[in-house]
Amino acid sequence: MEGNRAHVVVIGAGISGIAAAWYLRQGAGERVKVTVLEGSSRIGGKLHASEVAGVSVDAGAEAMLARRPEGKELAKAVGLGDDLVFPGDASSAVYSRGVLRPLPKSQIMGVPSDLTELARSGIISPGGLLRVPLDQILPPTLVRTDVSVAAYIRARMGGEVVDRLVEPLLGGVYAGRADMLSLEATMPRVAAVARSERSLLSAARHLAQEAPKDAGPVFTTLRGGIGGLPEAVAKASEADVRTGVTVRELHRTETGWRLVAGPVPRPETIEADAVIVAVPGPAASRLLKAEAPKAAAELARIQYASMAVVTLAYPRDAFPEPPSASGYLVPPVEGRPVKAVTFSSVKWPHLSKELVILRCSIGRVGEEHLLQREDAELVSLATAEMADVMGVRGLPVDTRVTRWGGGLPQYNVGHLDRVARVRAAVAVQPGLAVCGAAYDGIGIPACIGTARTAAARILDHLTRRGEWTP
Repeated sequence: MEGNRAHVVVIGAGISGIAAAWYLRQGAGERVKVTVLEGSSRIGGKLHASEVAGVSVDAGAEAMLARRPEGKELAKAVGLGDDLVFPGDASSAVYSRGVLRPLPKSQIMGVPSDLTELARSGIISPGGLLRVPLDQILPPTLVRTDVSVAAYIRARMGGEVVDRLVEPLLGGVYAGRADMLSLEATMPRVAAVARSERSLLSAARHLAQEAPKDAGPVFTTLRGGIGGLPEAVAKASEADVRTGVTVRELHRTETGWRLVAGPVPRPETIEADAVIVAVPGPAASRLLKAEAPKAAAELARIQYASMAVVTLAYPRDAFPEPPSASGYLVPPVEGRPVKAVTFSSVKWPHLSKELVILRCSIGRVGEEHLLQREDAELVSLATAEMADVMGVRGLPVDTRVTRWGGGLPQYNVGHLDRVARVRAAVAVQPGLAVCGAAYDGIGIPACIGTARTAAARILDHLTRRGEWTP
């Protein structure tokens, strides 16, 4: 304590950690000193933008859900409301059976609700299409415990729906595999009907009908890239943000917490009244091993996927026809190294009128061998994809390769129970909280939501200690 001023340390300066610092400031004002410690050379984690061909383009996450409020609300609160922009009206596609085909709009994470639209798309074969309506006459597959996404949907609608619709959509979000990912954690609306409904097709139709018709755009970003959000939040939080400081140890003391940071030969000891751990699962596991071993053991079991984003900028005349879709997904069964392509300058019309700027995503669970290649080889894979699928002629005017090693937590079967056990183990430690993508969702609003919850827990702890009242 500095007089009557509590000291809270946030470990990790991704959007979760920075948002936690902001919420602490909102809840306590000047009565709390907030220090944010980040091991890397910059803040923001997977939110980062840099120039490609003179245009600021996101290198990591490029958007956030507009229909979940936390992200938009935080952007507005830190003065970025006027910079929020929404995507154009271009549709998405799936590369299936050798050609680009329109992604059906009537689907829930790949689960179709309109057979006519599915048939028109041509994504699955005639035989695969005939298998889908059998869902309505097969015996029920009522789910009593958490199962994999693939196990349930394959039982109801057949393998092609899983392989050519569900897999590419889940791969785009989690870089994961449907036979490993948890139905409860990744598709909660489908999991809810799986517990009670006989027909998944009928349930999907009801869910589609219940969806609001005037909900507005699904996604939003910032004019200069969503990578600009962490800096604005950090500034508004008025926290002491220190980069290049790796926290190696975390220990309880009689009055709070002691952190050991910096290199082993020159350790730095930092005293805190409370701590928020906002780093990925493996790093959080190491920090919590001494004081919350049960939480550490559970966090160590969360698998992470690696990927790379190859950004290319082409002159518009390199394309025989300008891209009409905002992007396309590639099912793993196609055997292509690129799993998804976003035509950023189509999806976000504000980006560029002179260039076609696109991002190719490479790598999912089980494809780590692809990421062992040099940057130049990854660029070659991406340019070959454009030549083959889009008929692009010539080379890009600029390129950028961004690697996200261990960047995406896998919400595998049992994830929700694992997170509950982590939180239960953390809850018994006064003045300790966790937040980040490993818990309740990997999207930006979900991460911000965990930050708000963590900050509230810490403020409640400080209030109950009696030093001050919010």
